[in-house]
Formats: sequence, C-alpha cells, structure tokens
Amino acid sequence: MSFDLSEQQVMVQQMAKEFAEKELAPGAEERDDKEQFPSEQVKMMGELGLLGMMVPEEWGGAGLDTVSYVLAMIEISKVDASAGVIMSVNNSLVCWGLDHFGTQQQKEKYLRDLASGKIIGAFCLSEPEAGSDATNQHTTAVRDGDHYILNGTKNWITNGSTAGVHLVMASTDRMKGHKGISAFIVEKGTPGFHVAKKERKLGIRASDTVSIAFEDCRVPVENLIREEGYGIKFALATLDGGRIGIASQAVGIAEGSLDAALKYSKERKAFNHPIFEFQGIQFKLAEMATNLQAAKLLTLNAARLKDEHKPYGQASAMAKLFASRVAVENALEAIQIHGGYGYVREYHVERFLRDAKITEIYEGTSEIQRVVIARSLLAK
Repeated sequence: MSFDLSEQQVMVQQMAKEFAEKELAPGAEERDDKEQFPSEQVKMMGELGLLGMMVPEEWGGAGLDTVSYVLAMIEISKVDASAGVIMSVNNSLVCWGLDHFGTQQQKEKYLRDLASGKIIGAFCLSEPEAGSDATNQHTTAVRDGDHYILNGTKNWITNGSTAGVHLVMASTDRMKGHKGISAFIVEKGTPGFHVAKKERKLGIRASDTVSIAFEDCRVPVENLIREEGYGIKFALATLDGGRIGIASQAVGIAEGSLDAALKYSKERKAFNHPIFEFQGIQFKLAEMATNLQAAKLLTLNAARLKDEHKPYGQASAMAKLFASRVAVENALEAIQIHGGYGYVREYHVERFLRDAKITEIYEGTSEIQRVVIARSLLAK
C-alpha cells in the first residue's frame, strides 16, 4: 500500500492550509465567542471548490477524490472546526447523497448550486426521539396528489437555518417501520418549513445548529429521492462517508492541539529551562504525535477504500471512533501542557477541547461506531 500523495493532492492540501491560515484563523476566536456563522468565509470556500470537492465537474464540483477531501478537511478543522463541520456536511452528506442517489433533474436543479457554494445544504435525520435509533422516525410524509405533506420536528441540524436545501427523512408508511422511511429534498422557504430553536453549544459554536419544524409542509413528488421506503438505505449509505468527514475534522483538531502544545513547550520556561526539555512533557508530546499519526492513517485508509470502490463502512467507523478519541485526548493534553494558561481563553487551546467533544457524538456516537464495527466482524 502506497502512502505517497499525488501532486494534485499535495496542491489541494496546501491550498486549504493557506486559506485556513489567511482567512479562517484571524476571526476564529471572535466567531466562536459570538457564536457567529462564518458567512463570508463559507462563500470563499465555495469559490475555492471546497464545498463540492467530490462532485463531478459536470455538476459544478471539483471532481476530486476522497483522499483530497480528507486532507483539506484536516487543514480547515485544524484552524476552525466550525468551518470544518459546515464543509463536511455539505460535501459528505448533502452533495454526495444527491450525486449518488438523485435524479438527473434533481442534480440539475440543486447539485450545481450546492457544489459551488451558491447555497449550502443540511441533512435532517435526527429527531427528539430518533438519535442513535435513527429508524424511530416520527416525522411523517403523506402523499396528496402531486405533493407530499410533511409534519414533524428535526433537531441538531447543522447548517439548519443557513441552508437552502435540506435532505429530510420522513415516514411514508408507519406500518412498515424502517422500511417505510423515505428521503425528500426540501427547499428553505417552502410554506410550512420553520426554523425553530437555535442551540447554544459547548463547541463548534460558529456553526449553525437548529431545530426544524414541518407543519403541513408541501413538497413536490419529484423531490422524493429514489422511491418510497428508500430513506434509511439512503441515510446509512450517506453516513458511512460522513464519518470519514468527521474523522478528518477530529484529526484536524488533534493536530491543532499538538501544534499548539509543541509551540508553547518551546517558549515556556520553568526552572530556567524550556519545558520541552523535561521528559514528562516530551512523553506527552510523543504520545500525542503517535496517536495523531494513527488516527490520520485510519482516516486516509477509509478514504482510499472509498475511492477504490471497496467496502469502507467498517473502516470509516474505526476512523471516526479512534480519531474522535484522539481529538479529545490531545486537546486535554494540550491544556495540561499549558498549565493554568490552558484553562483560559487567551491561549485558545480550551477551544480545541470544546470542539473535540462533539466528534464523539454526532454522525453516530462512539458507542454506535462500536456497534457498526462489531456487526461487520460478526458478518465475516
């Protein structure tokens, strides 16, 4: 197995790194403090092709591979994990879902604008009673002539109030259980579509997370993805790729934590020596670097399998499980190395910890990743 990056992949990585350092870094702390969505930066990300990286060029995307996407996600998330999750949802869940399961008409109408960043997308699966148990959908969609009428509530929706297009799972036949769940494309502004509560979060505070309410929301029949009853298959297939995105976000946070800790350890002196010279600090940094490398390789391996059209569900679950744990552990160690300064906002490392924790929760908790991995082992 070759771990060498192609010239194009290196160029994408460098482009994302330069953008993150120049455009995201200067205002990241202020946006986090004010819980302010990075509208201008997201627009620039669209112009650079970062919001439709894996979408074919014929549909307005960059036509890049998943490995390139992972490399870019790491660089963005290393600086601003809020921008990272916005990018991940638009790429992994919305664009990929429409590209692989949408009709020609749906792609023409929505995918071009999503890939270019003219609009961004949201993925609406979670509900108050349907988190880890995604099959327990209470949102309903009832056929009425040329429309479906949607009623229900979705929560924890990333990009929820800023997205122009929402991919919504709803039950079209409650009697069929998970086989009666369908997927729909719902435009923002459709009568009956309401943005409800905005969440105040521990981390990724500059990203937009809201609840969405549907009250007799009329969605055209042509906005049904595939056919009735295909919703769970669509959601699970899409989430397999989404986990690669969140693993990449976690790797970025872990790498940012290591970089900050290493820099501080060279500058901070104790007993007339830089603390980097103390073996206790060296051991912490060595452990952080080793775990980071392992997480990165797991994530790149999942991306490689996806690019080679090989089964990657187990690999993506392993990558997310391990990378999210490393993100939290590296952020904690970065704070510990900073001592008291790590606990205050002035040195910014506390944001890494606040941002890291969500990677163990969304797009499948760590417990759910273990279930996915175990089931794949039992199936062998």
